[in-house]
Amino acid sequence: MVASVVGNTLEFYDFLVYGTIAALVFPVLFFPETGDPAIGVLLSLSTFAVGFFARPVGAAVFGHLGDRIGRRRALMATLVIMGVATILIGCLPVYGTIGIVAPVLLVLLRLVQGFAVGGEWGGAVLMVSENGDPKHAGRGTSFVQLGSPFGLLLANGAVLLTVTATTDEQFAAWGWRLPFIASAILLIVGIYIRLRLEETPAFKQLEAAGAVAKVPVADVFRQQWRALLLGMGATAVVFSGYYVFTIVSVTYLRQISADSSVVLIGLVVGSALSIPVILLTGRLSDRIGRRPIYFVGAAATAVWGFVFFPLLDTGSPFVIVAAVSVGILTWAIMYGAQGAFLPELFPQQLRYTGSSLAFQLTSALGGLVPVVCVALLAAFDTTLAIGVFVLLTAVLSFVAAWLSPETAPGKAAARD
Repeated sequence: MVASVVGNTLEFYDFLVYGTIAALVFPVLFFPETGDPAIGVLLSLSTFAVGFFARPVGAAVFGHLGDRIGRRRALMATLVIMGVATILIGCLPVYGTIGIVAPVLLVLLRLVQGFAVGGEWGGAVLMVSENGDPKHAGRGTSFVQLGSPFGLLLANGAVLLTVTATTDEQFAAWGWRLPFIASAILLIVGIYIRLRLEETPAFKQLEAAGAVAKVPVADVFRQQWRALLLGMGATAVVFSGYYVFTIVSVTYLRQISADSSVVLIGLVVGSALSIPVILLTGRLSDRIGRRPIYFVGAAATAVWGFVFFPLLDTGSPFVIVAAVSVGILTWAIMYGAQGAFLPELFPQQLRYTGSSLAFQLTSALGGLVPVVCVALLAAFDTTLAIGVFVLLTAVLSFVAAWLSPETAPGKAAARD
């Protein structure tokens, strides 16, 4: 469990610290020749987005390896690749030193980050669930899910500490590199812990029985396409709600001339509060089933999608922080059960590949949520359109969860 949580935290830390620093200094350091600061910001944030599109590729490659040669080896590879790519970003020469090569290398390393994180999640949850009692898979994998809020808190904390300890000139000159290079500490700890792991008993049994899948990716798309679609549908609102309550809210507050930095406070508060919620819903999913947790989370997100923007319109910092925090909590409800639910939709020999693809394909589509919401706001000139969009994704997740089998042990036949 510790190995999975530390590794997952490292992956999310590396992936998320990039976004914060990309918004702060990358427009000036890597895209100074655009002539328009706004274009520089757009290009910088676009490099953040490309990581999302590499995640399904990582899911396919490492899912294949995890189902072919074992969970442990695939997880070690994702950890090392992510850590090295992040450290290299911290060592990159900037545009003023090597010209156009600098942003090209930045994009390539960002793609490598997305590739690595795409293979981490599925293996991390399987390492826990396949080493533990299936009756407590929800509780066990909910700890792995803490990698997301832990990584977010660490990333924001590292950037905040660096900004506080340096002047603006120092941060732009060399301080921005420190949060990237600091990931070496987590990498060393993660490698040390994961080297001490053995392969899971479930995979050893598959090997002994000669039941290891030969081409897991092809088998998932050919034999398990329905489970893949249901898994993607069930997680649709997990991503749409999260990005609306975090990224889209920043854009909206800027449009209404409110203090968009307040969202960052709400993000930290919401992430901290989500930790006990994730653990609670993971445990509850073992008792009442995975599907009911998704029903509640989807309904809560749908309702909050309509309440959220009127609360932002108040302009009150306290209300904005509360609105963002509650929005993150609606995400946490489903996220706590997700680590057990998605892998259990697939047969044992295809679980790494199937669950990784379901999660990361939806994640890549989720990266388009801010673009869709900004377009809806421009087209209809009302936040009600975004609320309807969140509602539609919530309905999709509700229906997908309803059509999915109940996978919690002892609840398999429950349909009402």
